[in-house]
Amino acid sequence: MLTEEQMASFRKNGYLNYGPVLTPSELHDLQESLRKVEEGRSEKSPESKRNISWGQDKGFVVTQIVNIWEAEPAFYRHLFNDRIVPMAAQLMGSDTVRVWHDQVQVKPPRIGGPTTWHQDHPYWPVIQPADLVSAWVAIEDAIIDNGCMWMVPASHTWGPHRGGTIGTDEKTWGPTPDLSLLPEGVDVTPRPQEVPAGGVVFHHCLTWHGAPINLSEKNRPAIAVHYMPGWTRYEPTATGHMVEHHITVKPGEVLQGDHFPTVMENGEMFSPKE
Repeated sequence: MLTEEQMASFRKNGYLNYGPVLTPSELHDLQESLRKVEEGRSEKSPESKRNISWGQDKGFVVTQIVNIWEAEPAFYRHLFNDRIVPMAAQLMGSDTVRVWHDQVQVKPPRIGGPTTWHQDHPYWPVIQPADLVSAWVAIEDAIIDNGCMWMVPASHTWGPHRGGTIGTDEKTWGPTPDLSLLPEGVDVTPRPQEVPAGGVVFHHCLTWHGAPINLSEKNRPAIAVHYMPGWTRYEPTATGHMVEHHITVKPGEVLQGDHFPTVMENGEMFSPKE
């Protein structure tokens, strides 16, 4: 469980770089399972698998896999991690926790593309309110050299803004924030979040974050599970969302269902279904 100091740091900054959480066996299972999905050897398929990188015409690649838990049992079990889930519950202030969706991003060696500065929740318009917390776990070491995540302290207090920009210098820092989207006078200095393989950094769904290109010889795969507090509602919009077709509740109702696994309810941890 998190200390009051760690909780205070998250409330202030909008993120918490906690450190190692996975056992060697859990980490190995995720690494092997990711390889199966990348190589098309999984018996089932994820929601989507695509290159979302800016600069694809220049050869940049960021492989995004959404709901990999649907394809591989190791990633399904990961949703219920009994070290991660209680901390996410603490950070959200909820004793009930569900999964919105997961998202793997792989930045391959030498051609790993940048991730634009953004907040998560503006891209999830069909769920409200903006109280979600993501648990971003490094599947291999994520360091400055291979494009680790960078986050802007206190940016979760600036309100929701959809958009981001990419810098023009492809050899240095990729993303740059669009100051016109932000409150006047705020400090937009990002902080690197290096995470060892099997470690986790939590962030609020309104925290500004991004990542530069990966020109190193090291791969940079990571899995983010986007956790919802128990009061998250379905609020359909014109823009929609990729996983909305799985939603079975009515507008205004609490979002739950088989495709949005409950991992904790009333303080009790759930186990994966066999």
